[in-house]
Amino acid sequence: MGLKFQRVKIHKDISHSKKIPTFAAEIRKSKLMRFLKSFLLVICTFCALYGSAQTSDQLKANKKNLESEIADTRRLLQETQKKENTSLQQISLLRKQIGNREKLITELNKQIYNLEMALDSNVKVSQNLDKKLGYMKADYERVVYLAFKNRKLLNKITFLLSADDFSQMYRRMKFFTIFSDNVKHKMEEITNTQQEIAQKNAEILSIKETKITFLEDKECEVKLLEKDRSSETKVLNDLKKKEKQLANELKSKQAKQRDIDAAIKRAIEQEILAANKKKAEKSSASSGSAPAKAPSSTTLEYTPEEKITGSSFAGNQGKLPWPVIKGNTITYFGNYRNPDVPSVMMNSKGIDILTEANTPVRAVFDGVVYGILDMSNMGVGKVVMIRHGEYITVYQGLANVSVKKDDKVTGKQNIGTIGKTMERGTYELHFEIWKEFTHLDPLLWLSQK
Repeated sequence: MGLKFQRVKIHKDISHSKKIPTFAAEIRKSKLMRFLKSFLLVICTFCALYGSAQTSDQLKANKKNLESEIADTRRLLQETQKKENTSLQQISLLRKQIGNREKLITELNKQIYNLEMALDSNVKVSQNLDKKLGYMKADYERVVYLAFKNRKLLNKITFLLSADDFSQMYRRMKFFTIFSDNVKHKMEEITNTQQEIAQKNAEILSIKETKITFLEDKECEVKLLEKDRSSETKVLNDLKKKEKQLANELKSKQAKQRDIDAAIKRAIEQEILAANKKKAEKSSASSGSAPAKAPSSTTLEYTPEEKITGSSFAGNQGKLPWPVIKGNTITYFGNYRNPDVPSVMMNSKGIDILTEANTPVRAVFDGVVYGILDMSNMGVGKVVMIRHGEYITVYQGLANVSVKKDDKVTGKQNIGTIGKTMERGTYELHFEIWKEFTHLDPLLWLSQK
């Protein structure tokens, strides 16, 4: 009777699924809703961190560029500070340095904010993983407890041999397989979650260390910014004491630049007249008529190739490379009152770029060398003009030139080396862009550094 009762009980438990199959089903469910919620949270957090990582990469690139510009400006400042007299170049560099430091501090603040967001997200993920681990451990403990409680029924050999037929034995074998797989899966899931928690904790520690580094960098930049501002105040006070002298220097420089621009314009006009004459002679020769008088107009007719070049140049507005790899703009295009010598109105047809000795000067676009002028007698060295269809770029202040007239050049090709100015003893490139005889603002055409 005891054996029969036991067989009936087992048959009732297995065949009608009132105890053991319910236990197996609970293993398979195992807090499914909680797991799905945790999974969705992890996915959302991952998406947020991915977007933050992309932003962080851009911020790192901006930070690196600003640090490079600050280093270049610092070297130029050191050169100008070696001179006895305080110069306008020095105050321009200080302003650029202050502006770059302010931008760098802003970038550092953005980096710190991103790190705080990433830290907060990682902490939340770690907390949710801890909860998930607690749920899984509780489920595993319940599995172990139920297995122990039903250990007599779960004795595999007894359980299988007490089956009424092969079909029931197969179902019981399948049950043991499901039970074993679920226990194994639960153990693996617990181990993986523990590893994931350890990884998140390591990331949290790394983010905290990076944040400390950025905070230290920010503190250092703030101190340097205050130092630069103090230097700016001192230099401005020195400049005010000799404003009259500086005004005379600026007026003299502008008068000289007007003479240079006039000489460049005459050279371009002569080139246009020579080209028109050449075209007239070629046309007369092909028609067999008497040589026609060359037109006196300074308007040049462009070939199809020149029109394509001009169109390509125009299409790269705002994307052209700078004529020097490193340098700082100290004089800007247009009419404006000098910020340091208010009595002087500036009228610049281009920009002045302060750079270092032996800096190569390069073409900003494909073109043909239109002309080379030697203006060493005026203290500005050599001038190179490169034609890009209807556009002309002018490079003034070269010590030596590595190209000759009618040479074809490509964008970023070196055309010479920067020279030293006679009055100030600094290395400056005066750069202009013309559309025929109309001056254009180079900063609207050059790419943003």
